[in-house]
Amino acid sequence: MTTRARTVHTADLTPGELHAVRALLDAAFDGDFGDEDWDHGLGGLHVLVHDGSGLAAHGAVVMRRVRHRGRWLRAGYVENVAVRVDARRTGLGGQVMAELERVVDRAYDLGALSAGDDGARLHALSPRDGVVRLPDEEDSTYVRPALAGPLDPAHELLFDWRDGDVL
Repeated sequence: MTTRARTVHTADLTPGELHAVRALLDAAFDGDFGDEDWDHGLGGLHVLVHDGSGLAAHGAVVMRRVRHRGRWLRAGYVENVAVRVDARRTGLGGQVMAELERVVDRAYDLGALSAGDDGARLHALSPRDGVVRLPDEEDSTYVRPALAGPLDPAHELLFDWRDGDVL
């Protein structure tokens, strides 16, 4: 199977491409992907992988602000990663993640994504309530040091606020 990957900013995606990405995400998350989830992945860089059947995989990285040890850092936050059902376990997800990691490593102080079972002390800055602890996210958020170097796990990460799932 021949695949081709393309890295592109949201502003340069056509309406048809945006529709195809949203359809892929809706199908991949089996009804558990809403408008706020969609919004979280817009405004940054997208990696799209196409095969002979169309859009096979997608991921995005958007900028977020994260405070660590009193310093606000630029975080490349990975969002909306999905692989079409019939193309799973073929390496396309790894191809998408490798390109997203390249972007994070070269352009951001750190990278983060919410997906697994490893985490740090996480908090978010709410416009209404101030600092809010996110204990349910502490075991599901990965942090990848990039330009900032290693982070001190004894200190919290304070994420900027956003609608829907904060992380």
